[in-house]
Amino acid sequence: MNTLNAINEKIGHYRWRICALVFFATTINYLDRNVLGLLKMTLTEELQWTETDFAHIVMVFQLAYAVGLLGIGGVIDKIGTKAGYAASLLGWSFAAMGHALARTTFGFGVARAALGVTEAGNFPAANKAVAEWFPKKERALATGIYNSGCNIGAIVAPLTVPFIAEQWGWQWAFILTGAIGLIWIVFWYTSYSSPEKKLEKGSLSKAEYDYIHSDKDEAYEDAPQTEKEHVSWFKLFKYRQTWSFFFGKFLTDPIWWFFIFWLPAFLDGENARKLEAFEALYPNGAPEGIEPGVISWPLAVAVVYTVSTIGSIFGGWLPEHFINRGMNANKARKLSMFIYALLPITVLFAQTLGQIHTWYAVAVISIGCAAHQAWSANIYTTVSDMFPKKAVASVSGIGGMAGAVGGMLIAWGTGILLDHFKALGEIETGYGIIFVVCALAYIVAWCLMHLLVPRFKQITDL
Repeated sequence: MNTLNAINEKIGHYRWRICALVFFATTINYLDRNVLGLLKMTLTEELQWTETDFAHIVMVFQLAYAVGLLGIGGVIDKIGTKAGYAASLLGWSFAAMGHALARTTFGFGVARAALGVTEAGNFPAANKAVAEWFPKKERALATGIYNSGCNIGAIVAPLTVPFIAEQWGWQWAFILTGAIGLIWIVFWYTSYSSPEKKLEKGSLSKAEYDYIHSDKDEAYEDAPQTEKEHVSWFKLFKYRQTWSFFFGKFLTDPIWWFFIFWLPAFLDGENARKLEAFEALYPNGAPEGIEPGVISWPLAVAVVYTVSTIGSIFGGWLPEHFINRGMNANKARKLSMFIYALLPITVLFAQTLGQIHTWYAVAVISIGCAAHQAWSANIYTTVSDMFPKKAVASVSGIGGMAGAVGGMLIAWGTGILLDHFKALGEIETGYGIIFVVCALAYIVAWCLMHLLVPRFKQITDL
């Protein structure tokens, strides 16, 4: 029996039920977020979008997401995790369904803005829930599990959205995926409360409650009193720990955004280029048994995010494994993140390998995306490593805003870059430039975070 199972058997496992709820919320979040990217080709044809038009719509989402994060973390810290999470998910469910009403580029921009503002609450609320319900040694694993919902949502989307759009129209793809969140809210409101309230009601054992609050450096916090405290952003920005998280998210979140919105188009373009080359090679028809090497891009997208799910969970497991073997928490987190920062370098070979076969490109992109999710599981956990629970959602919001701004910049740059090289008939050169950015962003972020915060140590004077 492994350590985690032994602990759960002895003290209980209600905290993992909370983790499951946060996992499903994050799955819904990314399911709703991914629909637009999967319908890009359909909507581009129907609405005559250019790459820059699509980039502008993506940027509107990112801007709204950043604006939402300006205040949502503080609101969640003030009103509590339960109400804050539910309000956010209710809002983004209706915003997702609202895409079905859009008929113009401007209309989609409005819908994306509404989705961005409301989806901003997911990660601040999720991080706060994990900080409330898990001791430090389990937070990376819990974060890795709930963060894998990003990938599950991204897996479910390509396997369902194109089918729904083909059978009933693209409008129903937005309506049906958006409606799922309304079901989650029912389970959330019937299951979630603070550990203190669950202990009072008898739903949580005293042993599990004590285990959740077993971190000595957090013992000074009086959770019932601090639940509704709010620490101002101005005060938080005085700490280098805040800037460490800020720049870590600013540099790495855009890479994930790029793959979410442009991976389907990249793979579809790879198919088109292979078909064109095949037809040029065999103008009168190919000999029997010779095929152009075209792949199913929805299946390929699902494969990328399936591998990313493994990366997310492994990313949370590895630092706990290091800690259980005697390594201190700071070194375990830093070493794990350094390993994850190196793996995206494989993306540099995506196009070269893709010329041999597109599935080879899918393989290295899968490694890069899995590394991102492993990195993400740990960078979120650094917030609860460094800040008291009363500031976790606020700091998460600051970092999320930084990531959204970075996402806007990469969307803007990608649109301009791809339109430029598409006009030259060399769009693959544009993708190659972006892949260099994707490959190097994490190691730059790790170095900067290490310079700002050599040790992830809890702040006690906030």
